[in-house]
Amino acid sequence: MLELKNVFFNVVDENGEERNIIDDLSINFEKGKLYVITGPNGGGKSSLAKVIMGISGASKGQILLDGEGITEKSITERAKMGIGYAFQQPPRIKGMTVEDLLKLAHGGDLPKEDCCQYLAAVGLCSKEYLTREVDNSLSGGEMKRIEIATLFARDLKVSIFDEPEAGIDLWSFGKLNESFQKMHEEKDQTIIIISHQERILELADQIIVLEDGKIKTSGSKDEILPEILNQVNGTVCEIQGKAVYNG
Repeated sequence: MLELKNVFFNVVDENGEERNIIDDLSINFEKGKLYVITGPNGGGKSSLAKVIMGISGASKGQILLDGEGITEKSITERAKMGIGYAFQQPPRIKGMTVEDLLKLAHGGDLPKEDCCQYLAAVGLCSKEYLTREVDNSLSGGEMKRIEIATLFARDLKVSIFDEPEAGIDLWSFGKLNESFQKMHEEKDQTIIIISHQERILELADQIIVLEDGKIKTSGSKDEILPEILNQVNGTVCEIQGKAVYNG
């Protein structure tokens, strides 16, 4: 289980004032469950993911994995302990092929058939991509899908996906959604997805709405999703109403 206890993440703004991006957050992420973190832009969602992975250090509080404190551990140490993170903008590695990257992520030899399955799971044709280099010849969307495939190839305790739908076409998004569902059913790990997409929200065991660095609400998708959709629809109606009035 992944536990966050009274976690803060502070930054200094352009005026030299300290601002809480994550504000006294406590939450337990249970093994075997799929969580979707959503909420307005600037609410602290991506910052929370980076604090869990160790990309950003918590200003205060504790982070524990299976009861062991990891607050002071580096991103490399956390990765070795079984935490994986898919970046919004994955790094490129010139001279390394996609197949090599999948094998590296897996931690050993990986049959070509398995490499093909991981790529197919994110909507990529394996014959076209296995021998390609992970460099600037790949688009942002292709890089995103390849990095997600590397997390599928790893044996992790916690997988974190930061807006996995970004830069992915509709057909590939459908394949990706199926892959998250399969991953959840077949792997006994904690899955944390940051997303605004309704189809991803529908996969969740628990939805967490983060706003101003705090948990605004949290619960099952049956409890939270209708509330989110009502708020979105209400906003759309309000905007449309104003547009008609102003016209």
